[in-house]
Amino acid sequence: MNTTDQWWKKSVVYQIYPRSFHDSNGDGIGDLPGIIEKLDYLKLLGVDIIWLSPIYDSPNDDNGYDIRNYQEIMNEFGTMADFDQLLEEIHKRDMKLMMDLVVNHTSDEHEWFVQSKQSKDNPYRDYYIWREGKDGKAPNNWGSFFSGPAWEYDEATNEYYLHIFSKKQPDLNWENPKVRQEIYQMMKFWLEKGVDGFRMDVINMISKAPGLPDGEQHSGQLFGDGAPNFMNGPRIHEFLQEMNKEVLSQYPTITVGEMPGTTPEDAILYTNPERHEVNMIFTFEHMDLDSAPGGKWNLKPLYLLDLKENLAKWQTALHNKGWNSLYWNNHDQPRIVSRFGNDEEYRVESATMLAACLHFMQGTPYIYQGEEIGMTNVKFSALDEYRDIETINMYKERKSQGYSHEEIMASIYAKGRDNARTPMQWDDEEHAGFTTGTPWIKVNPRYHEVNVKSALEDKNSIFYFYQKLIALRKELDIIVEGDFQLLLQDHPQLFAYKRKWQEESLIVICNFGDKDVDMDNELLTRISDYNAILSNYPSSSIEKLRPFEAVVLTR
Repeated sequence: MNTTDQWWKKSVVYQIYPRSFHDSNGDGIGDLPGIIEKLDYLKLLGVDIIWLSPIYDSPNDDNGYDIRNYQEIMNEFGTMADFDQLLEEIHKRDMKLMMDLVVNHTSDEHEWFVQSKQSKDNPYRDYYIWREGKDGKAPNNWGSFFSGPAWEYDEATNEYYLHIFSKKQPDLNWENPKVRQEIYQMMKFWLEKGVDGFRMDVINMISKAPGLPDGEQHSGQLFGDGAPNFMNGPRIHEFLQEMNKEVLSQYPTITVGEMPGTTPEDAILYTNPERHEVNMIFTFEHMDLDSAPGGKWNLKPLYLLDLKENLAKWQTALHNKGWNSLYWNNHDQPRIVSRFGNDEEYRVESATMLAACLHFMQGTPYIYQGEEIGMTNVKFSALDEYRDIETINMYKERKSQGYSHEEIMASIYAKGRDNARTPMQWDDEEHAGFTTGTPWIKVNPRYHEVNVKSALEDKNSIFYFYQKLIALRKELDIIVEGDFQLLLQDHPQLFAYKRKWQEESLIVICNFGDKDVDMDNELLTRISDYNAILSNYPSSSIEKLRPFEAVVLTR
């Protein structure tokens, strides 16, 4: 299959978190008409595909990732007529729409689960994972990602149901062929409307190990590590191939699977076109490099050599065998400019350097709303200003374990998901132009300085740098096709790599530090006949790189 068939290889995806993007009616919650109003902005940026986080009917225990009805639109976001208009307006601008597909679990208010809870012999009982208790306790020792056990006891039927996430998100039983058929029918409903593909939420968790055995319990942990028993399970490839055969192969789709706990070897199996599973996956390895043992809330500084080694590993392993997703940010991750950059003195420089470092690699790049203007993390002083269930549950659990308020808040400021979920900053008016009402979550106070309006008025802004990156990907086949070679592997401050394809070469050099750094002499000699095609400073000299400088050269 060549690149024209695989149109998504040259594409750039923009993720919208609808609740925080743009509110058209003043209720403080972003909505579909609000997105329609901003489509010309996304067209100006140059993106090809819009990925919408869930917009389905939901009680919002986990901001829409707990779905009550897969074929209805959440009231706060609008109507199905609004959705149909949004899809039409996106296609009118030659862009595509990718929906979020959440099928590892539903809401406990979904009709299937309401039925499933009724009795052990209800026809829907087996749509979910129910088990008897063991020795007066839960069926196994797994913990939930949102704190507490992964099992909830149901008194009426004297059994427990599995929920890897919130107790309001019971896991579907993919072993049941009826469940799979229901899901395939629902996917067809959206594809028949003209949707162009799916981002599949935690899709590698749909196959669980037979018998659901206990997980290893590490020291200091309240629960066993169930992940090896529910990530990349024994039937996962069978399920994905069936989904492809029954649904995806019949439409010209883009598919990306969110798959925690995957290696490059796993990714090759999932994304090799000859296996007919998904086009690409989201991996998490590079997002765990600033976590100490014990999980994401235990902080440690990023060591650049780890990041270089990890990204190079994925680039080389998947070349000609699979396909990478390239991302720094999404609705589950803190803002990259605050995380791996410098969001104060060098906010513009570090945001553009990080963008260049990622966008010249092989894979499909994802931009998360606000990333293109350099939005930063937020520090709310009180816990009640946060909305994310994961953050709030973690706070309570750690408080009970003896952590201080200050220690917990430091983790939230660094890693909390609400860093990514504060409203999009459109201008410097009240509430950043997001809403005329009271926003569902507070706006980042830096909106006076960081906003779309000021970015569009400044020809040297982060926005226009992203616009250039997107245009270069369309123009230079080497970005899509070339192989990858890490340069200066042991340099503590520079991330440099070479892309090569046919007779062309491209070199990217990024300074990940806030100090000037002299260029390596040997590399300087090797690149003497290269020409700079992009820099994030007004002028650049290759001999010395300034703080967070990025230079891209070609020959």
